[in-house]
Amino acid sequence: MIYKILPVLVFFLSSFSSNDAHLKHTAKPKLIASTTKSNFEMKVEAIYSKLHSNNFALPKLESFSKALEGFYDLKEKGLIQKNVLTLIDFSLSSNVKRLWVIDLTTNTILYHSLVAHGRNTGDEFANSFSNSAQSFKSSLGFYATGEIYSGKHGMSLRLDGLERGVNDNARGRGVVMHAADYVSNSFVKNHSRLGRSQGCPALPAELSKDIINTIKNKSCLFIYHPSRSAKSASKLVS
Repeated sequence: MIYKILPVLVFFLSSFSSNDAHLKHTAKPKLIASTTKSNFEMKVEAIYSKLHSNNFALPKLESFSKALEGFYDLKEKGLIQKNVLTLIDFSLSSNVKRLWVIDLTTNTILYHSLVAHGRNTGDEFANSFSNSAQSFKSSLGFYATGEIYSGKHGMSLRLDGLERGVNDNARGRGVVMHAADYVSNSFVKNHSRLGRSQGCPALPAELSKDIINTIKNKSCLFIYHPSRSAKSASKLVS
């Protein structure tokens, strides 16, 4: 009886071992696929690694990657014209420099600056955002810079929000880039945080004119925060 059962048992164990080996073999491509970087990710990392810092700190790779993805999308659609990218990272404390102006033709950081967020967006850290008038909050997402005008804050730059429902009310709200005396290291020292605006990305007085003249007229500005991960192309203003 044992001799009759033994061949069946050997066949069963052999079949199980063969199936197990097959499963291991077919699982490997999934593992490889999940760890392989996309061409875009490799392109971003290559550009990031070759940025000329001008002795400025680099932005985080995550925020830079999202900014660059949107930049290429907007450039392809003709919504921006210059090879200049302004990145504002609102995941960072307002007490540190969190604005970068980058020349993507030469891969050079031109400016690294303090920048304010809206008074109702948060104290030291930005955490609440709005597209509504009179909210006194900042709006996230992608913008095209507009024209220069002279307002109550002096030389100012209009901004056009490019994402429907996210920041497309920027021009109507009067969200512009301008100088402010509350955007300074001395203000941080005296108040333990940077001053806040009514929703504008306000700049230090000593840098505002240079930055505004560099980024005016259809360059890309991106305000990043990790709470919002939607791609720029999903709700672009037509």
